[in-house]
Amino acid sequence: MLSGKADVTVHIDENLDPWRRQEVREWLCWLPGVAEVRNPDHAPHLMVVAYDPLTLRSSDILRQVTSRGLHAELIGL
Repeated sequence: MLSGKADVTVHIDENLDPWRRQEVREWLCWLPGVAEVRNPDHAPHLMVVAYDPLTLRSSDILRQVTSRGLHAELIGL
């Protein structure tokens, strides 16, 4: 259960096929504090992550993506 709720948008620079996008969503869902990861088909470069800011920082979310060799940045902070 989340104690708080925040959303962050991650922009991934690479063009990922649907299977690779699913893989990235799964990586993020494994992080403690992540409640949901949305990646709409009309915006394949964007992942919106709902998370508990008392458990996890937005920089931890970005680090999870970039540590797997992808280039990404947070938007809207």
